Amino acid sequence: MEPDVAKAEMILPNVLPFKRVQRTSEKHIKGQPKTKHWKHLKQIIQAENFQDYPSDQSNYVNIETPPSMYPPKKYCDITGFQTTYIDPKTNLRFANTDVFKQSRHLPEEMVQKYLSLRNAAVVLR
Repeated sequence: MEPDVAKAEMILPNVLPFKRVQRTSEKHIKGQPKTKHWKHLKQIIQAENFQDYPSDQSNYVNIETPPSMYPPKKYCDITGFQTTYIDPKTNLRFANTDVFKQSRHLPEEMVQKYLSLRNAAVVLR
């Protein structure tokens, strides 16, 4: 069975101007190490002498850091995208107009559940 969509052949030029052409000297040769080597966290911890650092200095082992000086980021309650908009009727944060329209049609219980997820649940009138 053939699909309903007709098959079309795409003809692409040999050289695309936005593609980076890989030179023969840049190709990875088998048996030789790659040019960029990334260390895993375990390798970083083993390489560093964290016991020599002062206890109040933050590093990979110490998770105690001072609070951030930047204001907290706000995210859309429904999609999770970063946003600055708040619906004045429901107090839900929204990312774009489509989400705003959806938030207006949500039942009261759903609005309260979304607000309780970010500890902002209040009784709306």
